[in-house]
Amino acid sequence: FNFQQQKIRMIGIKNIIRNERLKQSLRTYRYAFSTAPPPQQNSTTTHFGYEDINVEQKEGRVREVFENVAESYDLMNDLMSGGLHRVWKDYLVKVSRIASMAQIVRSFDDKKELKVLDVAGGTGDIAFRFVDACGCRERSKSSGVDPISITVCDINDEMLRVGERRARQRYGNELLDNTRALSFVNGNAQDLHNFEDNSFDLYTIAFGLRNVTDVDRALREAHRVLKPGGRYTCLEFSQVPNEYLRKIYDTYSFNVIPSVGDIVAKDRASYQYLVESIRKFSNQSELEHKMSKAGLQHVKHTNLSGGIVALHEGYKD
Repeated sequence: FNFQQQKIRMIGIKNIIRNERLKQSLRTYRYAFSTAPPPQQNSTTTHFGYEDINVEQKEGRVREVFENVAESYDLMNDLMSGGLHRVWKDYLVKVSRIASMAQIVRSFDDKKELKVLDVAGGTGDIAFRFVDACGCRERSKSSGVDPISITVCDINDEMLRVGERRARQRYGNELLDNTRALSFVNGNAQDLHNFEDNSFDLYTIAFGLRNVTDVDRALREAHRVLKPGGRYTCLEFSQVPNEYLRKIYDTYSFNVIPSVGDIVAKDRASYQYLVESIRKFSNQSELEHKMSKAGLQHVKHTNLSGGIVALHEGYKD
């Protein structure tokens, strides 16, 4: 009898432990997939995915991630988006109306110019689309400097190296060396000291803003380097408002992407960070508020693929 009582008691204790573990797992799950704003951090810490780190550490940690994925960056984007990143980037180029602006600039003979800055665009995926839309490759076959200039700015030298190599393979050397329609420059979105005030007609950043340590400072710098009337566009992973789509997307992101990254790129940690960084980033309305606070006007956003990605736009008056 005593033995049976002891056995029943032990079974009860095990059930309590099991239930507590289940509750803890559910708490972790809710935190991971919550859309509520993250708790405020103090001024000396910031987030690196779900990890809180010292502010001074983030830039180096992010640089390490992109050094690891530079050679497989396009593959990474395909894995992160299921290939949809190509559609989203094409939409950015279409909305920018850069093709029509280039046509207008080329129709003038009085040294009109169109200057584009693509920040965090190291491997050239957006810049190449601009080059093609503006007909810069055809222009490079003639003599003289092209009035259209597209500058790729990235903090990571490895990303820039991959981008320039791809550009020379795709377009030859004339585009970079002769007409200088395309250039690659090392620079920090938070401190664009390489560029003067009121320099660019169009500023773009695609899937890079959430990796910046101080987003507000980066937005102020974007405003500074834009010409009056210049346009700011930001393509970024965002927050899915539909509950059912969000659950499907979260399940895919947290269970599939890191695993595939581990298999394909042998780098689970980098992909895990990228997934987590999306959830820690501002939602659509929060980013609009930050843009307005930085001085950008006529701010708006367009949700793509149900809000998985949003294209944010603003102008400098």
